[in-house]
Amino acid sequence: MKRIAVITGDGIGREIVPEAVRVLEAVEVELDYVYIDAGEGAFKKTGSAISAEAIKTMKGCDAILKGPTTTPLGGGFRSIAVTLRQELDMFANVRPAKSYGKKYGAVHDNVDIVIVRENTEGLYCGIEIDESDDVKKSVLLATRNGCERIVSYAFEYAKKNNRKKVTAVHKANILKKTGGLFSSVAKEISSGYPGIEFDEKLVDACAMLMAKEPQKFDVIVTTNLFGDILSDLALGLTGSIGLGASANVGEKYAMFEAVHGSASDIAGKGIANPASIILSSAMMLDHIGLEGGSRIRNAVEKCLKEGKKLTPDLGGGATTTEFTDYVISKL
Repeated sequence: MKRIAVITGDGIGREIVPEAVRVLEAVEVELDYVYIDAGEGAFKKTGSAISAEAIKTMKGCDAILKGPTTTPLGGGFRSIAVTLRQELDMFANVRPAKSYGKKYGAVHDNVDIVIVRENTEGLYCGIEIDESDDVKKSVLLATRNGCERIVSYAFEYAKKNNRKKVTAVHKANILKKTGGLFSSVAKEISSGYPGIEFDEKLVDACAMLMAKEPQKFDVIVTTNLFGDILSDLALGLTGSIGLGASANVGEKYAMFEAVHGSASDIAGKGIANPASIILSSAMMLDHIGLEGGSRIRNAVEKCLKEGKKLTPDLGGGATTTEFTDYVISKL
């Protein structure tokens, strides 16, 4: 039996994560759930947002299912997601963005992009320097190994999922050392995949083209900061960040999480949209080799096409639980 570490997180995480577990139970996969306290709530109780013991427990699991956690602005503790990505060396963040129609706010009807983002280096590597009260520095880290494994992952993902094109996105015209390394590595690795089309885009040009003609993109592979921004742009084009899924994958460990935040303003009201964490749980089943992922995705898509019981952010009046019941009825 596969063992899953579950972090309910903060805010609406306590409401949506149990709904994802209900969907997993409905597809009748045998999973052993281990619940872990992490995030702002854990920090207030223990003084630690995530303990060393919790990380040790996660290392003994087959996957992690993570709800949204609150990260304080400026000071305080470090992002749980960033911490786990680096502690567990989950170097690839995979974020699909698919439009479900203009009634959900999609700018284009034909968005179907997968962002593959390097997760452990770049400007999010966590190296910052206090030069003085008035001068702060952040280090942009790029290594050949980091570039090689994220680009290789993107091409392997494209090959496995019958994707036709990979676009490497960087800013090598300005960041000549770090961006230049990423660009040269991408070109080297692309030569080993003659059946997959390859091109490159500067990040600013990429953002403009995504907004105008997203159908020109298939799989995008990029660095940490750019991937963070472009993945939200891609989801914005679909109309709702609440319909995005996210996987963080490494050689040994993998974490699947809701794309959105903890939304403390609606926490406890029972109206949060659980689709993101439900879709992420489907990716989790794919990763650990269990059936049911496609059934879950198809069920969510059927619900969105019918549009009968949707949460307020999707234009409906259903509760979190009612939406989940709707998804389960379509499995």
